[in-house]
Amino acid sequence: MSVAVAIMISMIPSSEAYSMMSMKSNDVSQNRRSFMSSAAASAFGIASVGVVKPMEGAVAGPQIVTAPSGIKYAVTKEVGGKAVLPLKGDIVAIEYTGYLANGQIFDATHAEGKKEALLFKLGSGSVIPGLDDMVSRMAVGEKVQAIIPPELAYGEKGVCLESGECLIKPGATLVYDILLKKSSIPPP
Repeated sequence: MSVAVAIMISMIPSSEAYSMMSMKSNDVSQNRRSFMSSAAASAFGIASVGVVKPMEGAVAGPQIVTAPSGIKYAVTKEVGGKAVLPLKGDIVAIEYTGYLANGQIFDATHAEGKKEALLFKLGSGSVIPGLDDMVSRMAVGEKVQAIIPPELAYGEKGVCLESGECLIKPGATLVYDILLKKSSIPPP
């Protein structure tokens, strides 16, 4: 309960609160209206005097960055200390969840039956271009949420069955939560 609400409640004499409970319904609506008006005025007066202070040290939401490729992303978990960035050709391990624009999950590394990270060679084209580009910008241990435009995902093809049913519709924008777990130099 906020300080302003607690102060407003404490300002009601107990006899007035009791009398409001014992009134008929049409009287109650009038008294509620007058009570709310006076309580709001009191709260405004208290706030303007400075009794109710905003939270100090409130943290703003993550900053949204737009990459040159058009991917929009926000870092949701930063890395402390020295950041290790993967290079093109490195083998990377990621955990991810892929969402459609409506929030429906279409794939994840931690889905039922999947307990492994996705391993791939960065820059090899083994994943969609947007995922490859996003991972190349991440530090090991960093977690991001990325919005990948259709041209860096499945484009105008989508992911459709021969029957015409589509798991990912053509032109779909995708959202990924990505954690870069590891990056290593490939064997010679």
